Amino acid sequence: MSHYFTNNDKTLKSNPQVIAFRVHDTDFSCTTDHGVFSKDSLDRGTAVLLNHLKVEATAKTALDLGCGYGPIGLVLHRVFGLEVDMVDVNERALSLATTNIKQNDAIATVFYSDGFNDVNRSYDLIVSNPPIRVGKEKLYQLLSGAVHHLHPGGSFVFVINKKHGAKSALHYVETIYSSVEVLGKDKGFYVITCKK
Repeated sequence: MSHYFTNNDKTLKSNPQVIAFRVHDTDFSCTTDHGVFSKDSLDRGTAVLLNHLKVEATAKTALDLGCGYGPIGLVLHRVFGLEVDMVDVNERALSLATTNIKQNDAIATVFYSDGFNDVNRSYDLIVSNPPIRVGKEKLYQLLSGAVHHLHPGGSFVFVINKKHGAKSALHYVETIYSSVEVLGKDKGFYVITCKK
């Protein structure tokens, strides 16, 4: 499972498949494959995040952090009309995200970055379903790192399951951001927005 959030294993077999999902009355079709997170369907955490996501009218730019095959970035562009960058550490995921942008008539820039290491700009909005299994230290680096890549007044929105430490993550981000709010809870998932 660690291959989801590491550089792609070249020996991992490929068996592309297409999945479909609907968010905010918009249909999406995505190609997925072995070696990417939730290849068989839109995962519950991402679905909860996208269904609770609110985008301020003034927001123009967004980053999909840990994009996987791209569902969050696609929604940010097609539903909310944002200029989107999508980053991931997994090369197969980046390739699939590029394919899915074309497949869904979206526009976004896809590039490699291990967390924020190769992100050289700021955004109005950063959205993530962060990789919990990287461990608490790396997860908290992602949660705290977002503040350095937000415009003043920008928001970082993420989803985390209660059983994976949602309450402690909530308390942690409250020490970093000017305001923190739980946008919604569903089936154990917390959608948390943090404002710079």
